Amino acid sequence: MNRPRGMEPMHLVFAALGGAVLLFIIAPLAGMVLSTGRSELSRTAADPAVTASVRLTLLTSMGATLILAVASVPFAWLLARRNFPLKALVNGIVDVPIVIPHSAAGIALLGVIAPGTLVGGTAERLGIEFVGGPAGIMAGMAFVSVPFLVNAARDGFAAVPLRLEQTALALGASPLRVFFTISLPLAWRSVLSGLILMWARGMSEFGAVLIIAYHPMITPVLIYERFGAFGLRYARPVSVIFIGVCLALFVVLRLVAGGRRHAGG
Repeated sequence: MNRPRGMEPMHLVFAALGGAVLLFIIAPLAGMVLSTGRSELSRTAADPAVTASVRLTLLTSMGATLILAVASVPFAWLLARRNFPLKALVNGIVDVPIVIPHSAAGIALLGVIAPGTLVGGTAERLGIEFVGGPAGIMAGMAFVSVPFLVNAARDGFAAVPLRLEQTALALGASPLRVFFTISLPLAWRSVLSGLILMWARGMSEFGAVLIIAYHPMITPVLIYERFGAFGLRYARPVSVIFIGVCLALFVVLRLVAGGRRHAGG
């Protein structure tokens, strides 16, 4: 029996609930933008401290994403393609940074990268400063955001037909060549999506970075400082500018990814 094309009562209820969720997301952002005058935005955009913090946030989040991708993407393939003892536990460990408080994550990281530790002391001798330095900022960002990349890439590799990889291996291709010529090209959309999500999540990180490297200030920390020291009026323009930059970059990356998807058929 064919159902009428008009929306059923259930659909209307679901649409109303969806509208409430969208309003919950959009209303605070719209209110913040509308409450900020152009003169405030202009002064804030010209503030060297703001521009330096935005630049530092973008560079460190991108650096953390690219560095961790070198290990995370092959690891995701392993999780998708191989069964091994305690695999379920490993998958659970990957998600741990999502569920623990990020301030606690920062404290946990300090126990590994502080100057008196093996890793921190070795890095210090090599001229790398984690505590109070960009390397520490990247460590905090990477810790809380890497699950997004691993999970997205793992799902992408799992969706690649196994028979294609097996056929290539049977024809004499090496496992490494199969990975780079079949597995990765076919899973690139999920990998790219994971990279974007990891980058975006790292850019918004606050708690872990606050513990490890209060200075130099990334933008979320700068917003927190200005709110605590001067109040909402001084923190709001920085928030609007940072959100605008993040949204613009996020939309551009999504459009690039969508364009490549259509070009690939």
